[in-house]
Amino acid sequence: MTAIVRTDRLSKSFGAVTALAGVGFECGAGEVVGVLGLNGAGKSTLLRILAGELLPSGGSVQVGPFRLGDGEQGDDSRAMRSRVGYLPEEPPLYREMRVREYLGFVGALNGVARHELPDRIAVVAERVHIDGHLDRVIGELSMGYRKRVGIAQALLHAPDVVLLDEPVSSLDPAEIVGMRELVRSLGGRRTVFTSSHHLREVHETCDSILVLHEGELLAHGTQEELGVLADRQRLEVDVRGKAVDAVGRLPGGAEVVHSADLGGGVSTLTLELLDVESEEVAGALVGAGFGIRRLAPVRSDLERVFLDLVRGDGGAAQASGPGQTGETGGS
Repeated sequence: MTAIVRTDRLSKSFGAVTALAGVGFECGAGEVVGVLGLNGAGKSTLLRILAGELLPSGGSVQVGPFRLGDGEQGDDSRAMRSRVGYLPEEPPLYREMRVREYLGFVGALNGVARHELPDRIAVVAERVHIDGHLDRVIGELSMGYRKRVGIAQALLHAPDVVLLDEPVSSLDPAEIVGMRELVRSLGGRRTVFTSSHHLREVHETCDSILVLHEGELLAHGTQEELGVLADRQRLEVDVRGKAVDAVGRLPGGAEVVHSADLGGGVSTLTLELLDVESEEVAGALVGAGFGIRRLAPVRSDLERVFLDLVRGDGGAAQASGPGQTGETGGS
């Protein structure tokens, strides 16, 4: 993989507050990368540094051939910004302007030649499905369409990397579906970073994931890679009888995660199946005289992987990060 974005020991502090601490990763051309983390994890800070809006306190960041950090802040800052399109969580729009007028203004600021602007505006407007709204006043648009205008301005100068900070925030369910499809469609020819609190959005739109927590990179990889590292098949079983007795009758390879007596002569077990099948668990319990009231697999999804990581239960996955918020309290 040829890396288009690379960070090395990237750090950012705001006074005594450390927003990023030694973050290192590489992402290839055409990837859609999800930046996942709780509030204050450092997501927005990372995107603002990639956008050239903030300079790192330590370490370095590289976009294409241009590198910032470790004392090399000079001319590469402007050149790097020219390779990046950026949509902050709150779109940077002038609401009294019409969409076409605004895109022309932003395009000129980003160096698009005047004679190229009409065609470029038409192309990006069609790309983000606002071509029927070019002559409308921005303030009259819904939040979903304002976000699309914000993405259009990020695409106008044909950047190699597009950064979308919380693109589905404040959207209604229908707008979220449309934004999900749009974000996914942007990959392929350009690298897209999208941050989100919404696990489903990351799951359904991203090729790879960066998991940030308290400024540190806990994991980086494809969903399959993170799932393999954090995944063991789980099973929930409700039986008639005491939990302690049922645990003693489990076959080898069934590890107890949780057990409890529910009352009324019923207990529940949550198991991780290491080298045993659910049928063997059921057979062992029934053979020992325990009636099974419920047996259900626990889906190992991104939410569980994420929570395991931030709680410190994702041992191997934590070690997978290649490197080990904005403003105070930011994300």
